[in-house]
Amino acid sequence: MKIVAIVQARMNSTRLHGKVLLNLCGKPLIQRVIDRVSCSNVDEIVVATTNSDEDSELIKWCNKNLVNFFCGSKNNVLERYYECAKFYNADVVVRITADDPFKDPGVINNAINILINKGYDYVSNTILPTFPEGVDIEVFTFNALKKCFNEAVLSSEKEHVTPYIWKNSNIFSLFNLTYAKDISSLRWTVDYKEDLYFSRGVYKHLQHKKCFSMEDVLSVLARYPNLYDLQREVIRNEGYIKSIKDGD
Repeated sequence: MKIVAIVQARMNSTRLHGKVLLNLCGKPLIQRVIDRVSCSNVDEIVVATTNSDEDSELIKWCNKNLVNFFCGSKNNVLERYYECAKFYNADVVVRITADDPFKDPGVINNAINILINKGYDYVSNTILPTFPEGVDIEVFTFNALKKCFNEAVLSSEKEHVTPYIWKNSNIFSLFNLTYAKDISSLRWTVDYKEDLYFSRGVYKHLQHKKCFSMEDVLSVLARYPNLYDLQREVIRNEGYIKSIKDGD
């Protein structure tokens, strides 16, 4: 059984242009994300970007750093995921977004193990969120992705990959991971320059440790609560909510 982490990434972010290659304490943001995922039990990591000219710089970076990549549709991210997963012969897909430098390998492994050992189609911690935004994880079978690709029709389902799956519990078997307490109000993702400043502030205390955990981040924030002052107030799942308002 081959487990492939697919990191969706593009340069033309509307909120923070070129963010995936911006410096995060000596490495590009996307490298930090890949480093985090590489600590988990995935067999392969692939950057899924687009075939647009604007992403040529990202493709050059992947080539230079020997990072697997796949070029697909710019707006139909579901199609990009499906074609990428098919090309790399994935049996299980771990969905990763390139703006989350605090992914927890332990959380990823937990989701993978539950999916495989319990026979679910889809395991995540986002249906009823209790983890910080940015520690989000979605793991699903290739068969579930294929069915989603063949049947999803809404633009929001194609732009955000998995809504068709988690909105149809009568079709797919779902499992939601929960944390011991609800800390979903915490936001550890990079959408704005303030988020990058926050991430740099935290990474200064953790970059020496390759496979740090969510608890390590919480420990840093407990010692340096002023780091929260660097953040910007943003609604969780802002992009998905916007796509529903705009399209469906």
